[in-house]
Order: sequence, then structure tokens, then C-alpha cells
Amino acid sequence: MAARVFTSRLSRSLTSSSHLLSRGLIIVDKQKSHLGRIAAYQYSTAAAIEEPIKPAVNVEHTKLFINGQFVDAASGKTFPTLDPRTGEVIAHVAEGDAEDINRAVAAARKAFDEGPWPKMNAYERSKILLRLADLIEKHNDQIATLETWDTGKPYEQAAKIEVPMVVRLLRYYAGWADKIHGMTIPADGPYHVQTLHEPIGVAGQIIPWNFPLLMFSWKIGPALACGNTVVLKTAEQTPLSAFYVAHLLQEAGLPEGVLNIISGFGPTAGAPLCSHMDVDKLAFTGSTDTGKAILSLAAKSNLKPVTLELGGKSPFIVCEDADIDTAVEQAHFALFFNQGQCCCAGSRTFVHEKVYDEFLEKAKARALKRTVGDPFKSGTEQGPQIDSKQFDKIMNYIRSGIDSGATLETGGERLGERGYYIKPTVFSNVKDDMLIAQDEIFGPVQSILKFKDVDDVIRRANNSRYGLAAGVFTQNIDTANTLTRALRVGTVWVNCFDTFDATIPFGGYKMSGHGREKGEYSLKNYLQVKAVVTPLKNPAWL
Repeated sequence: MAARVFTSRLSRSLTSSSHLLSRGLIIVDKQKSHLGRIAAYQYSTAAAIEEPIKPAVNVEHTKLFINGQFVDAASGKTFPTLDPRTGEVIAHVAEGDAEDINRAVAAARKAFDEGPWPKMNAYERSKILLRLADLIEKHNDQIATLETWDTGKPYEQAAKIEVPMVVRLLRYYAGWADKIHGMTIPADGPYHVQTLHEPIGVAGQIIPWNFPLLMFSWKIGPALACGNTVVLKTAEQTPLSAFYVAHLLQEAGLPEGVLNIISGFGPTAGAPLCSHMDVDKLAFTGSTDTGKAILSLAAKSNLKPVTLELGGKSPFIVCEDADIDTAVEQAHFALFFNQGQCCCAGSRTFVHEKVYDEFLEKAKARALKRTVGDPFKSGTEQGPQIDSKQFDKIMNYIRSGIDSGATLETGGERLGERGYYIKPTVFSNVKDDMLIAQDEIFGPVQSILKFKDVDDVIRRANNSRYGLAAGVFTQNIDTANTLTRALRVGTVWVNCFDTFDATIPFGGYKMSGHGREKGEYSLKNYLQVKAVVTPLKNPAWL
């Protein structure tokens, strides 16, 4: 299957409002006579969102999923998950804590040590993963609706890009399940030497809120294909899509205890998972500070291995010979995609001094045209930020940019009076020592910096504690080759950005993490390598 590419032209190729309405996924208030009353709007002209579109999906799965059953938290506690469009409660979800982690780990431990999963024929595991992928595909629209409601991301993005990517990734790892094998190795002397690639055991996994179901699949796909069992903690902001998928697991034929899903908070659920002595491996996607804490907990417990996909401050480099119109559009997409809430966002836009002024004017114009509004409205490019905490963090960075002397070209303000909408923001005259050029803002704030030559931009791009990704825009193959090898990052996109595929490894250098997600490389995270040496008596050959 061809690579699925996130693209800034998304709204021109996806479903229309009438299609969404005909499928019953959004409900328009009967008092509204036309869609214009609930329109997504350009931020420069709208004052507020009048009435959010009502998602026509029932939230039925809000309990913990342990040993193949939906159960209440041991404490009986719940917590609210909120609609970012309004700040109102969508549903109350079971609040897992250490006791629930213990229950889930015990189920996963039994399923690994005694249950059928790691002992199952690899082809049978493959078929179960394929059935799960088929079921997710069948329920695409319902899952996408929950994902949009819980995160604020555009429905069209969730339904036409992200959920299909989940399906593709699960099918990819289903294909790997019966192709994981060791080697026969020649040794000095009469010995038969082979390596066995064995599942590592119980994997503890913690996923973020910006791409809940996509990160769910990145984590469980390779872990299950290798024969491991899993205890996964969702982000407390966005538990709904994972629980919906949990109810499909039994239909897919996944044995009890193989995949357990816990909702809860970091200190009371995440930390006990990381410290648990019966968890054999951890995988985490999220902030660098939390990644540090997870490493510490893993080391202080049973020294379990950890893979981390952490923060970023990715450079987006526009050379003097670049196609400026294409670079402007791609830079806009690289930063503003998913409300700017993307770990690999091109958040440091380096532009050559010879084309800086042209680029700046066009980047500003593009930001002013960005369609911000209800994410269930067709054509919306940008919805609200995830919650009030993230909203406040972004606004503080915007104030910091102004106070430090950067030029606010557009945006920088709240949009509307309800929810967590922020106007697309562009800063020029940004310097490397400003916080907006150093810290991961995780919001719709584009910082445009000027550079002189290739050596200058290499030095400055690499002068960051992060090293997740980079974009390079040039028509010169020699310049492209120089930059792709010089930049200390895990992914370099040349004349494109945010091109993802199940086969392409993803991860960071430096404080952007350890290990790789996706592709063949991620299988190594979930396997042990065992060497087996046997003497040979009178061998015919060595």
C-alpha cells in the first residue's frame, strides 16, 4: 500500500458535510436552518463558536479493560473526560490506580506465562491481528467521531487519515508475526550455534493525548506480533477511542489478559506501572521530562528496558533555491497540523536571508486564511487545543515571544469565548536564544528565523537538546545530501513533511528519546535474543 501522507490539502480531498450528515455522525440543532449557522470560520473574522455540532455516537465503554472484561476501578473512582470545544464533560471514566495496575499486570503475566498467546502458532496470532484491523476498519466512523470529540482534532483528519493508518499498521505487524526468527551462526570449532528471538514478556505502555489511537497501534502492533502481553495506560485526557477498540478485542479472538487497558493519572497509575516488578519492558510516548521520570522508575525497580519517543523542536529549513510557494504551504502544515500538537512539528522555521521577506509575507497570508472552528465541520483545518492547561501554556509562550522582542505578525490571541481555540500565530525576527525558539510549545505558534548559509543553519539547527525530525527544502541535491547527513535527528523529510508509513522507523536523537517506533526496527524493542550453543560430534562440515 502506498504511503499515507498527512497533507495540508486535506480539506480539498475529504468528505463533505452532507456526507457526514447522511451517515449520522453529526447532528445539527433542529433550530438551525442551515450549516452556515454552525460554520467553521477563518479566525480573522469570527468572534466565537455559536453552537457546537453534536456527535451522534454513544459513549458506552468507560470502564477499565482487564483480563478480557470491562470492570470498575478497584476504588470505584471516576474522572471526567472533557470536550475541548466547550470544556464540558463528555463522560466519566474509571480512574485506575496501583491496585488496578496490579490486577492488569497479573492478568498479563498469567496470559504470558500460562496462556496461549506466546505459545500460539505465529500464523494464528497474525490472523487475530488481521481480524482486529478489519473490525477497526468496519467501525472507522464511530472511532473517528470519538477521537475528534475527545481530542478536538478535525473529524476529516481522524476518519480519513488516522484511523486508516491504524488499520494499515496493524495489518503490517500481522504480516510480521510469522516472520520473526533467529540465525544460524558459524563458530570457531565443532559447535552448532543458533539464536532465538523470544518475546520479552509483559510490556507496559503509556500513550499520549495528541494521537491517542494512532499511538495505541504503534505500541500494541509490534508488541503483540512478537508474542508479548500488554498493559497499556491511556492519556487521562483521551481514553475513549482505546476503550472502544477494547470491546472489539474479544470479537477478534484475542485471548483474555493479552491486552489490558487502564485509564488514570501519571502519579497514581503510570508510576505504579513503571515501577512494577512483573513488568518486563516499558514503552512511552510523551514529554521529555516524563520520559526522564520513567527511566528513573524503571532503573529503581527491576531495570526493565525502556523505549521513549519524546519531545522535539524540529528545524524546517528553507534554502534560497527552494520553491517558495510549496515551502510556505509545507511549513504551515508542518507547524499547524493537529493544532500544533505534534512532537515532530516544524517549530523552528529557518529561512535563507535572500528569500526571508517573501517567505514571511506568504506565511503570514497563509496563516490568516487558516480555517479554525468546530472540528466536526467539513473543511475545518484547526480545532481547539486539548485542554485549559495546554491552552494556558501556549498563551504564556506567546507572551514570552512578544516580551523577548520577536515580532508578532498575526494571531497571538484566544479565539471565541468557549473552549480552547487559539488564533494561528506567526512570529518573525525570532532569535535562537528566545524561549519560543528553544522550548517545545506544542501549539499553533510558528517561529521564523533567518539564516545566512548551509554551515550557519547546520550549526543552529543542531544547537538543541532535541533531535526528533527536520525538514529540508531545496532543489539542489548536493545541499540536500549535506543537510540530511549533518542534521542530528531521527527523520529528515526532503521537500515534504510529516510523511508517515507503517514501514518507516520513527524516533529521536538526544533528548527526543531512545529506540524506534514502526517498521522492522520496532520489533527489536519487544524481543530478547538468546544464543544456543551445542557441540557437534563428527560433523560433516562446520
